[in-house]
Amino acid sequence: MLSKKCERCEKPAIVFLPYGSHSFCAEHFVYFFEKRVKKNIRVNSLLKHAEHIAVAYSGGKDSTATLFMLNQIFSKSNKLSAIIIDEGIPGYRDKAVKIAVKNCESWNIPFNLVSLEEELGFRMIDVMKKLKSSDETLGSSCSYCGVLRRQLLNKKALEIKADKLATGHNLDDECQSIAMNFFDNKLDQFVRLGSEVRNDSINFVPRIKPLYNTPESEIKQYVKIKNIPHFSKKACPLRHEAKRSFYRKMIDSAEEEFPGTKYSILRFFQQSKPLLEKAFKQKKLRACEKCGFPSSQKICGSCRQISKLQSL
Repeated sequence: MLSKKCERCEKPAIVFLPYGSHSFCAEHFVYFFEKRVKKNIRVNSLLKHAEHIAVAYSGGKDSTATLFMLNQIFSKSNKLSAIIIDEGIPGYRDKAVKIAVKNCESWNIPFNLVSLEEELGFRMIDVMKKLKSSDETLGSSCSYCGVLRRQLLNKKALEIKADKLATGHNLDDECQSIAMNFFDNKLDQFVRLGSEVRNDSINFVPRIKPLYNTPESEIKQYVKIKNIPHFSKKACPLRHEAKRSFYRKMIDSAEEEFPGTKYSILRFFQQSKPLLEKAFKQKKLRACEKCGFPSSQKICGSCRQISKLQSL
């Protein structure tokens, strides 16, 4: 049973974590939260002294917490930059970008604002309209947005000579990806998951996840307690309610019924990954024949999608 008092002092508890029967006051929850992130970075050797860290910054709670903490921990020992992608979703993305820019300026963090329209000639709102008006089944706008955004993040990270690209992916994101690959029987995809994603191919900036083992619900509590400005609208208006949403609901339901389920899923993956890496060696990426960026095929996913959109 969870105590009404903080487990580390006599103050009233305001944060309750059922999976470990933890009860914290605001001060000790922040300590608990930050200690776990620091341990993840240390144990998994995500960063080295003097490395240039680029943060994929959307302005939402996850990437805001990531940028805020990395700035706190590494501002004196490492170079820190933010990369803000404006996908072009009026009434949604522009508001998030405004908050992201304001935070970077307030925290004295150099930022790079990359516009999808300026880089590729169209906005995501245009993509959605094209897909809706097409007679062909070309997938959801989310599938295009994800691939194009990752390409632009990697491109800008290379341009600013970043050693690592940090993202705001959290425990919930990782569990959903694990479940999706498990149920789809995509065992080879497991080698692409983890607290760090790297490939020895050219033009690829290794990606790290400082919040890899941090539940989404606790990130919400952290930014609220620390009073960190962030964009808090629940979901992108173009979001396609597809497979990931199903697994999100399924895992959240299991966690509510059996606290600790998400950490059990993560531990299962961590124990299985070394065996899967032996069976499914990660393919070395080649340079895309069109753009030169990393790809598992002759033409990368980004270029293939752009060609589809141009043909509509």
